[in-house]
Amino acid sequence: MANIRIGIIGGAGYTGGELLRIVLQHPQIETVFIHSKSNAGRPVASVHRDLSGDTNLCFSADYQTDVDVWFLCVGHGEAQELLNRIDLPETLRIIDLSQDFRLAAQARDFVYGLPELNRPAIQSAKKIANPGCFATAIQLSLLPLAHAGMLQTVHVTGITGATGAGQSLQASQHFAWRANNISAYKTLSHQHLAEINQSLEQLLGHSPAPVYFIPWRGDFTRGIFSSTCTTFEGSLEEANQLFEDFYSAHPFTHVSKEPVDLKQVVNTNKCLLFLEKQGNQLVIHAVIDNLLKGASGQAVQNMNLMFGLEETSGLKLKATYF
Repeated sequence: MANIRIGIIGGAGYTGGELLRIVLQHPQIETVFIHSKSNAGRPVASVHRDLSGDTNLCFSADYQTDVDVWFLCVGHGEAQELLNRIDLPETLRIIDLSQDFRLAAQARDFVYGLPELNRPAIQSAKKIANPGCFATAIQLSLLPLAHAGMLQTVHVTGITGATGAGQSLQASQHFAWRANNISAYKTLSHQHLAEINQSLEQLLGHSPAPVYFIPWRGDFTRGIFSSTCTTFEGSLEEANQLFEDFYSAHPFTHVSKEPVDLKQVVNTNKCLLFLEKQGNQLVIHAVIDNLLKGASGQAVQNMNLMFGLEETSGLKLKATYF
């Protein structure tokens, strides 16, 4: 198979940089252009300094359409505006990492790109709406229960690293504020709740039980740790078996028999799940890298599926455990 020719729109941010780090090592990808309005003409490695020696590409001001796929790593709202403004060839596939097309994706010719939920649809898709980071971790904690018709009211807490907020400057991103500090934000109103409810309704065929979510900002760079609690009348062994069976054919989501931590997944496309039970309450802990399984890694996973490649191609990454 010929190499897949890609373009990256909005390549100067965190997700663009992590996407570049993956695709430059992917055996079947040719990176044709990397667009950035603010860095046009500059060497990519002068912005993403971890790529020094890996690429001689420069950021471009142009949108080239003679490629196989665009990855949109732009701000929320920009992806929809861009696709409305530019006349694109029918052959060009789109993977959007913003939130613009996640809700009611199918009605807008997009497929919601959570492989553990929509793999067959992703394989035949022309346009993918890549899931949000918290949405990925929480959905992977709930899908087996929803599939079995056993999902009841859900309470979730989750903490994310500073890269989850992007590169734009704000008070809560400064080192002096973030270091040695934890805070809650968007309590019970986080935008990813709509994605989660949409996927649960897809599996259930009706509106799901309530999901209550309190997100936290953490004083670390990257990663998400979420803990999801719901009623479950079966045993812990039955719950583990339910989750293992559901994810048995999915290469990046694994059920652990030991407690999990962020260092196991940072720099990987994995989601690790660990289940605990007290009385009739089941707790599902999930850990992911918000920039990989929560963004750029999952985008490449979706691209692999779209083009009939091995799902793990370019994504066999070791965690930075030390």
